[in-house]
Amino acid sequence: MSDPLVLYGREFNSRLLVGTALYPSPAIMRESVRASASEIITLSLRRQNPAQQRDNVFWDYVRESGCQLLPNTAGCKSPREAVELAKMSREIFRTEWLKLEVIGDDYNLQPDPFGLVEAARELVTLGFKVLPYCTEDLVLCRRLLDVGCEVLMPWGAPIGTGQGLLNKYNLHMLRERLPGVPLIIDAGIGAPSQAAEALEAGFDAVLLNTAIARARDPVAMAGAFKLAIESGRAAFNAGLMLKRQTASPSTPTLDMPFWQQSEHLPQG
Repeated sequence: MSDPLVLYGREFNSRLLVGTALYPSPAIMRESVRASASEIITLSLRRQNPAQQRDNVFWDYVRESGCQLLPNTAGCKSPREAVELAKMSREIFRTEWLKLEVIGDDYNLQPDPFGLVEAARELVTLGFKVLPYCTEDLVLCRRLLDVGCEVLMPWGAPIGTGQGLLNKYNLHMLRERLPGVPLIIDAGIGAPSQAAEALEAGFDAVLLNTAIARARDPVAMAGAFKLAIESGRAAFNAGLMLKRQTASPSTPTLDMPFWQQSEHLPQG
């Protein structure tokens, strides 16, 4: 059954988005992206400007991947800074897709909700396809939709922590209240089981970097996340059982056990 991920009118077969930073080498990054089967990769203009690559190895690998590029505004702390970096990214990477980050707190890298909405409004007006990195706050997410964002990327936990889905109540509520909006869990995912949990909960995709890039074997870990994402989505589509407070027998017991029933059947 075809079950594509649709973002800004474009279909993708993979529901795993991966970053391109922190890998031991460009070659391992390339093999990890392949193993993940991801079709969207993020990259930062500040770290990965192709015009500044000495040997262009990294950039060559990125181009040959054939993936949709998703430049980000990592490190930006004001709407103006994010908008200006986005303009440079569009010119250099030749794409209107953008992962918008406006950081409001250096300790946990929490997004600035006010700056995020302000920057998103201007970028959408400029024609960008904005995917904002945000918290799981429902009001903030609605404001981002109001200014024209078609995809939201709430965090699971602070960037790089690997703690999985920390605020499950809010995340489940967000999924329930925004049923038609593509929601991608971005940040905080540290294990394939956590990614599967996000997909099982109905989120449309997961974006991660550190859990793969910092693994002892990044290529193998990328493959593990691919399988987890597929498993989680399949489980969501199949329909998970409802949780219960009390036990419920998996084998219904009615009347007399079958071996005792046979003793009472008419003989002959």
